[in-house]
Amino acid sequence: MILRKYVPSDSITLLKLFYNTVHIINRKDYTENQCNAWATKTVDLEQWNISFLQHYTIVAENNGIIVGFGDIDKTGYLDRLFVHHKYQHRKIASTICDELEKAVNVTDITTYASITAKGFFEKRGYYIVKEQQVKRCGIFLKNYKMNKIKNI
Repeated sequence: MILRKYVPSDSITLLKLFYNTVHIINRKDYTENQCNAWATKTVDLEQWNISFLQHYTIVAENNGIIVGFGDIDKTGYLDRLFVHHKYQHRKIASTICDELEKAVNVTDITTYASITAKGFFEKRGYYIVKEQQVKRCGIFLKNYKMNKIKNI
């Protein structure tokens, strides 16, 4: 597996990976309606691309196949971390997350973790700040604001 920086031509592939991961992996913790609200089929690709370009975004490839991605902004907000549904439990998320955490010069990192990802982040030393209900397309989804104190 190799890690590389995001390029705009990745955006469609990352969108498909995100959509499929939410609808296949996160489906065990969220209803179909919640998954549909979270990962819709109508995403503004230009906004998606701009967001990735404004953040430090890493793409993981295995034999030329994009198997995961993640991004973090300069303030330490870890926005997205997703692994292809066929490549789960292979340390891809850990490898991406290691790189993202090292990339920012801040004392703490914040993420909003899904029910599915909560345990992953807890094992990495993140703690729950609060449980919350976020509204997407009129549907409520539970997630967790989590922080990690980083040694600089």
